[in-house]
Amino acid sequence: MRAPLALALIATLALAGCGKKSAGQKLYGPNCGICHHGGSGLPGEVPPLAGRLDIIAKTREGRDYLARVMLNGLDGPITANGGHYNFSMPSFRRLTDEQLSLILNWLISRGATTPAPVITPDIFAAARKEEIGSNRVHDLRDHLSIQGKIP
Repeated sequence: MRAPLALALIATLALAGCGKKSAGQKLYGPNCGICHHGGSGLPGEVPPLAGRLDIIAKTREGRDYLARVMLNGLDGPITANGGHYNFSMPSFRRLTDEQLSLILNWLISRGATTPAPVITPDIFAAARKEEIGSNRVHDLRDHLSIQGKIP
C-alpha cells in the first residue's frame, strides 16, 4: 500500500514542477501577451509569433530584424503565415537587452527548429545603438520577406 502512495506523491511533485514558467515566459505575459496572447496572435488583428520566430531567427539578418522590432516597434500592414494584419506594435526599449533576449528565446523555443536559434543580449545591445523609426523596421521586414526569410 505504501508504494502506490509514494508513486502518486512523486507523480504529483513532478507534475507540479511542469507548471513553472521560464523567465522569458514570465516577461512575455505582461509585455507581449496582452496583444499576442500565448503567441498565437489574434486573427486579422495581431500576427502569431509562435512557430514563426524560430524561422526568422535562423539568419543573422533575421535576428537583427527581431531585435529592431522589439526596440523600435513596427507599424503598418504585414502578411504573416498567409494572414493579413494592420497593427501597431510599440517599442520595448524600456526592457533590458537580457530581458528582451529571454522573451524572444522563449518564443523561438516554441517553434519546430532544432536546435532552436538563440538571440543573445549583445544583438540587442548593437541594435540599441541606432534608434530607427518603426517605418524603417517595416522596410527591413519587407526586404527579408521578399527574400523568403519571413513566414
